[in-house]
Formats: sequence, structure tokens, C-alpha cells
Amino acid sequence: MTAKKILNAADDVVEDYIRSLVGAGAGLNRVAGWPVIVRATRKAADRVALVSGGGSGHEPAHAGYVGEGMLDAAVLGPVFTSPSVDAVHAAIRAVATDAGVLLIIKNYTGDRLNFGLAAELARAEGIPVETVIVADDAALGDTSRAGRRGLTATVLVHKVAGAAAERGLPLAEVAALAERFLAGAATMGVALGPCTVPGADAPNFALGADEIEWGLGIHGEAGSERGQILPARELARRLVDTVVADLGTADLGRAPGDADGVVSGTDVVVLVNSLGGTPDLDLRILHGDVLDLVREKGLRVRLTWAGPFLTSLEMPGASVTIARVDEELVDLLAAPARVLAFPAATVELGDTPEPVPAPAPFAVEPGAHGGPASVLRAHAATAAVARALIDAESELTALDRQVGDGDLGTNLARGARSILAAETALRTQPSETAYFAALSDIVRREVGGTSGPLYSILLLALGEALPEDPDATAWTGALRAAVARVREVGGAAPGDSTMIDALQPAADAAEQGIGASAAAARAGAESTAALRPSLGRSSYLGDRAVGVPDPGAVAIAIELEAIAASVADPSC
Repeated sequence: MTAKKILNAADDVVEDYIRSLVGAGAGLNRVAGWPVIVRATRKAADRVALVSGGGSGHEPAHAGYVGEGMLDAAVLGPVFTSPSVDAVHAAIRAVATDAGVLLIIKNYTGDRLNFGLAAELARAEGIPVETVIVADDAALGDTSRAGRRGLTATVLVHKVAGAAAERGLPLAEVAALAERFLAGAATMGVALGPCTVPGADAPNFALGADEIEWGLGIHGEAGSERGQILPARELARRLVDTVVADLGTADLGRAPGDADGVVSGTDVVVLVNSLGGTPDLDLRILHGDVLDLVREKGLRVRLTWAGPFLTSLEMPGASVTIARVDEELVDLLAAPARVLAFPAATVELGDTPEPVPAPAPFAVEPGAHGGPASVLRAHAATAAVARALIDAESELTALDRQVGDGDLGTNLARGARSILAAETALRTQPSETAYFAALSDIVRREVGGTSGPLYSILLLALGEALPEDPDATAWTGALRAAVARVREVGGAAPGDSTMIDALQPAADAAEQGIGASAAAARAGAESTAALRPSLGRSSYLGDRAVGVPDPGAVAIAIELEAIAASVADPSC
């Protein structure tokens, strides 16, 4: 059984991809009969044309970089397989200008052979052709007889050479600028898992739950070393240390006393690349750590990018490319580009701005003296609720995973911990109204999702309805008023399979005491298992949610049971 992919047939993926790109009206065209993407509008005859490419599976590379300011043609081979000599030759002939053609080739045997022979054929026809080889792999260094693999520096050299060509520089100068950039560039990658080639029934390697691959290429192969998963900052540290040390053994020279070999104050650019299956959230965390560590080494980051630039299908992981630059290279890298997959404009980094001042929150300040006895009793019950929610975090999270997004237990436990941390301020509030207003503020700030505002409204309304030193009748009335306010704002009613299915029965039974309220809330929560949700995130599941009690209603039952257990007389 083949791995699940969104495709028509494994043999058609490249053609289907090309058809989509050309049909989307993004200024792209193709060479008839060949897997070659070109600009829809030809370049002027006095401008150098750029051709790159390789196996597919690295999207958005290389077709995503065809356009003004970057490539004139991208040659797409089968997945992880070099395009044929004839396909490369067709691309050269399609975009050749009087100024000549520069081929940008990654250092893999198939690419070098096929692009190299195509270049010879073109030269024999009188087309001026130069080549540059991308070999930026820092993981293997110079230990392999095949040489360093071509990795993500490929994308940045597209940018350097593309901007130079747009400015009308001659072929030799465009090639020289590309070589100058590549001489000071290095890359290393780390993978958290494998990818699967279309049509295959298994990936090329397997990793344990806590294993990662260091120093891999871009063709779904295993890396140079296997290790244990690490926090983002430690992943970043090894990647940065390896890449910067590798730059120091290239053409930068070693500074006395500098173990990394790169002189402090060197200008660099940094690209953090998703290997295909890395969420932007994860990638940006790694990006931030990489920038911090590069700066710690005394290097000055002039430009930086993060995103999926050169991938390995759906592989989870990332690579880090660091390159030494001068003012001319910075200018070329920052030049505008009109392509699908590279920022239209790159902004040079400045100093990190100071955060914009936040509006002052409701001040939960301790009073000058201890709060009244009724506030202390209220806080004892609140603290019991907080501890119960912390204990129930896993239970509520497991329930919410079945019918929601799995964050309820975490959200409520986070709010509970914040309440316990604010105990001194809460216990010294001068009145029940002030106490519940302060409690509402903490919940509103700390509990996310829908629960935060609903609990905040519940607590605020409860406090507003309470008189000084309330008795049981006052508490009953306040609870009913608070539930009514939540229903008004949230729009839920009993039978919708929400927290109201526990809250409303609890309010209805409040005259019989807190024990009766807790029992009613539990019965109401359990009844939601038989309901088809009509509000909230679980409503998206329809009948699939039937059989699982609503997590929000269960949380209400847990809270009221904690209050009942905390009071000396459950009937009070």
C-alpha cells in the first residue's frame, strides 16, 4: 500500500505540477514537450539568462524562483532525480540571449553530468554558457570524495546572480559574483522524520519517537549521524556552531583566539529553511534561536529569511544557511524580485525594537489589611477549585482531544496556577465584589479560547450580584444571575452540549445547598454524552461527538464538587 498523497498518479506528478503553475497565470510558461518552466516574457537580449533546476520534490524550488530578479528557466526532473541532458539543453536554448546563459548546478553527480553535458552542447551551438556549482554542505565538509552536497545556498545564489543579471552585468561578472557568494556560504540540516516519495510504500529511513537525523541532504536520505531530539535552542546551537566553524575553514581565515575561525564583526546573511513538514510556528522559534546564537558569536546579521525555500517533500526538519557578505552582495540579495517563492522585497535588519507599552490591566493589588471573613471563605473555595482543575488537567485534555482541540485542560490549569500565585492579593480584597472582579481579571488574562471570556463573565457577574457579607440566599441569587449573563453573552442553552448543561442545573438546585448543586452539575455534564452538540467546537463533529460528555460541562462539575468538598457544611 502506497503512502497517502494528494496526487493523481505517481508518474504524473511533475506534469500535473507544471500544468498548475502555468495555468495559474503567474507570469510563467513552459517549453512545449519538456519539463521546463520559463518566464512568460522573454528577457532582453543584452541580459544574461539564468537556468537552474534538479529533481522535483524540493518545491517551491526551483520553479518558484522563475521570474524577474531570479531565474529565467527551471528544469524539473522526476522526484529526487536529475533532469535529463536534453531537458536542460531545451531550457538553455529556450532562454538563451546574446549575453549568454549561466547554469546554477547543485553538486550531485547526476546534476553535474546532465547540466554539464547540456552546457557543452549549447556551447557547440555558439551559445555562451558558464556554470557555477553549489556545494555548501557543512555536515560532510570535505570528507566525501563526491564533495560537498548542494543545499539551500542554491536559493540565495539564484538571488545574487539574478539581481546581477537584471542590472546588465556581463556573463563573466555574474558568474564571479555567484562564486564569491558561494565561497562564503555553508549549510547544515536536521530532520525530525523522513519523507516518502510519491508511489512508494515506505520512506527511505525510520526514526524512533525521540530520534533525529543530523546532516542530511535534500533527497529523502538519512543523515550523517543519528541523535536524540533536543530543545530548539540546542538544535540551533549545533547547527550554528557547525556552519560557522565550516565557514572558518573556507576562505575567511582564522582570527587569533577565535575557535570558530570567523572574525567577530563579519557581516552575514542567515536563511532558516523548512524541509517541508515543519510548521511556521516551529520554524520561527528555531529562527529566533539561530539569530541569537549567530549574534552571540559577534557576527552582524544584515539580512535574514525563514520559510520553505528548498524542501524534501513533507520531511519535518530544517536547515540553516549562513553566508558571509559584503555591501555589494547585500545589495544584490535585497534587490526586488517578482517570483512566486521569494519575498518581493527584503528588508535589512535593524535593532530589535522596544515592545509597545501594553495597556494597564485591572490591578489585583493586596489591600492594607486582611479581607473580611466572607472573602476568606470565598477564596478557600476558589483555591479548592484551582487545585481540582490542576489535578484534572489530563482528564479534561483527553476529553477535549476527542471533541475539540485538546487545550481545555491546559487552559484551565494555567488559570488555576495563576489564581494560586495571586493568593495574597485575592485574600485581602475588601469585598466580595472586588474579590470576584480581581478573580475575573486573572481568568480573562490567563485562560485562552472560549473558556476564558465565559468564566470571566461568570465571575464578574457573580461579584456584581453579591451584597456585603452574603448569606446562602444571596449566593443562590447571584449564581442564577451569573449563569443568565453567561447564557445571554454566549448564546448557549441547556441541550446544546456546552458548559451551560452543567451550570443551569447547578443554579436551579442551588437553594438545596452546594452539595445538590454539585450533583446536578455532574448529572448535567454526563447527560451531554447523549447530545449532538449544536454550539462550540465539538459541533463541527456532528454525530461523531455523540457518546463523549462535553469537556466544558465536566469542568463545571469538577469545580462545584471541589467547592462542596471544601465547605464544612455542604448544605450551606
